[in-house]
Amino acid sequence: MKLGIAIDPSLKKIQIPLEKIQLAESLGFDAIWAAEAYGTDAITPLAFIAAHTKKIRLGTSIAQVSVRTPAATAMAFNTLDQLAGDGRAICGLGLSGPQVIEGWHGQAWDLPYHRMKDTVAIIKRILQRDAPVEYQGKAYSLPYCQADSVDGMAAANPRFGKPLKSIAATNADLPILLATGSESMVKLTAEISDGWIPFGFAPGDMAAYQPWLEQGFARATANGQPAKDLSTFEIYAPCVVCLTDDVKAAIQQQKSAVAFYVGGMGHQQKNFHKDRMARAGYQAEAEKIQQLFLEGQREAAVDIVPDEFVDNAALIGSKERIVERLKHWQSSGATGLILNGADKSLMKLIADYFQG
Repeated sequence: MKLGIAIDPSLKKIQIPLEKIQLAESLGFDAIWAAEAYGTDAITPLAFIAAHTKKIRLGTSIAQVSVRTPAATAMAFNTLDQLAGDGRAICGLGLSGPQVIEGWHGQAWDLPYHRMKDTVAIIKRILQRDAPVEYQGKAYSLPYCQADSVDGMAAANPRFGKPLKSIAATNADLPILLATGSESMVKLTAEISDGWIPFGFAPGDMAAYQPWLEQGFARATANGQPAKDLSTFEIYAPCVVCLTDDVKAAIQQQKSAVAFYVGGMGHQQKNFHKDRMARAGYQAEAEKIQQLFLEGQREAAVDIVPDEFVDNAALIGSKERIVERLKHWQSSGATGLILNGADKSLMKLIADYFQG
């Protein structure tokens, strides 16, 4: 099991826990993971961390797809990879949601499936650097050839918007992981990417997800890609970690975030966070949480979040309880854990468990 630690993106002023990060590297942790919402970005902190570490990988969980053009995303990660050296960058991408994309970034929440698909395809072509990049997708195209372009619709004979190849050297093997949750998006993840960041993943969930992943692998093979399967596919699961004697109180602290995702993220008729809770056996609770959240009764929505739903996807409790629950993670199908909230003692405990 690979181990990573997450950097908190919600602080008013960014704090890089260098001592903790350097401890992680000394303990053999695989990666540091940074995220972005609508405050600090996810990539800049990793460049800072690269200067203070030697070999630990540097990943985003996640960088938002609609924030940057595919080319800008490729440039940013390629720059990080060059600065860090030794192929340390991991391009972790996610769609975020309409509140952030339209409310903060001023971009349309349209064609999310194709935005992800086109973004990954363009990034891969840029990083392969074997020819000027030409791509015609439903969300993105290179070169741009719409009616409002300089060349108009003259894609066949452009005067200005001609295909380009990166002037910088690139790492064609830079891994791309996708944070997805719905059936169609998980299948796409398995088809086009190198790994998966499954939000809210818990031991026992692979029974539902494995058929989707295998269908995605089959599509990749049918499209002429090298054969893929679970043995070579990274599954890096985020996991809240909390050392405490008061398990119930710690679980309660996590419920606000769960209620927000289940009740307020996505569309009322299509919310994979809500669907995930329903698949776990809490259909009625998921419906009620969304109803209360949309009615503005957020505290009531939080109270309905089942304790077991939070607990199953986390590592909460005494050291003994956490070690016992690590056994379930070891056989969960995840290949890595992104630890969120682990202190130094827990980092050592968990590292010893998986390395022992």
